[in-house]
Amino acid sequence: MPIYEYRCDVCGHELAKLQKLADAPLINCPACSKPNLVKLISAAGFRLKGTGWYETDFKPGKNKNLASCETDGACQSCPAAQG
Repeated sequence: MPIYEYRCDVCGHELAKLQKLADAPLINCPACSKPNLVKLISAAGFRLKGTGWYETDFKPGKNKNLASCETDGACQSCPAAQG
């Protein structure tokens, strides 16, 4: 679930809220109780982890600093052998 940031246009109070994508945006400010919360645009931060993701998947260029494997690139299916 994403974390959304809000700011009140009346009192300037800021908050972050963990919400589902289908949840309606917050409206009422918890500090002043006025219906003037505005959803802020912020940078998303995430890291691809687990099997199936490679450190080099989204790096530009041919020199992607491929990590060496235990066989030092001797196997043909190894990304280090294809560099």
